[in-house]
Amino acid sequence: MDLGLETRMALITGGSVGIGLAVAEEFLREKADVIICARNGERVEKVVEDLKAAYPGSKVYGKSCDVSKLADIESLAAYVKELGGVDILINNAGTGSEEKSMTALDEKWYYYWDLHVMAAVRLSRMLVPQMKERPGEGVIINTTSMCATQPLYYEPIYNTTKAALNMYTKCLADELIKDNIRVMSIAPGLVLTPDWYKTAGILSRQQGISVQQYFDTIAQAMTPIGRFATAEETAKLYVFLASKQASYCLGATFHIDAGAVKTIY
Repeated sequence: MDLGLETRMALITGGSVGIGLAVAEEFLREKADVIICARNGERVEKVVEDLKAAYPGSKVYGKSCDVSKLADIESLAAYVKELGGVDILINNAGTGSEEKSMTALDEKWYYYWDLHVMAAVRLSRMLVPQMKERPGEGVIINTTSMCATQPLYYEPIYNTTKAALNMYTKCLADELIKDNIRVMSIAPGLVLTPDWYKTAGILSRQQGISVQQYFDTIAQAMTPIGRFATAEETAKLYVFLASKQASYCLGATFHIDAGAVKTIY
């Protein structure tokens, strides 16, 4: 299947690890050009070097950016403009939380709101004018979570902010389709990423079991398939939805959760 992504420019936030890195690699396999950003500048530089070595002749760029901070987003947008703008924006940066609604401080709520919601709002606002100047359609994909539909008990802030991002996706999609820009969100389920290993390390210690036992227990309890996804198989959905083959996909949240969500959506 020809996805028509050759020479298209994709920006992936949180692109140095986990799902974001897998998405970057999948775009490079389709001969797209890629910009990754993440908070750790040294890691970004190393990942860019590794990707260039793995995909000779590819155009890979990287920039340090904490997308929870407006000044960093402004700097990233200026950098992207210097490169000629983007066709595809993957708002992927984010992380889980762990708290109780009654005791979580305002500061924590504000941080995750900026990280998960305002980062997508700000980057879309700053990069859409650049998208409109490039030939062909633009695409914005926001990474949300199955937790936006079926919340996990230990992270009410994550659940809430990801649900808000689904709604923002729907609203933005209606606004931008007139400009030939498609907006969607992807809601992953259980995906083996460093973030999940961090969570498993905390919760497995609390339960007195090993990390692998924690993963096995969670996967068997939550998914009919009985296992976690890999970041690589999750990334394929991003690349397909960003392609011309998905031209009628718009405004929806696409779940990739192996049946973990038990409701109709």
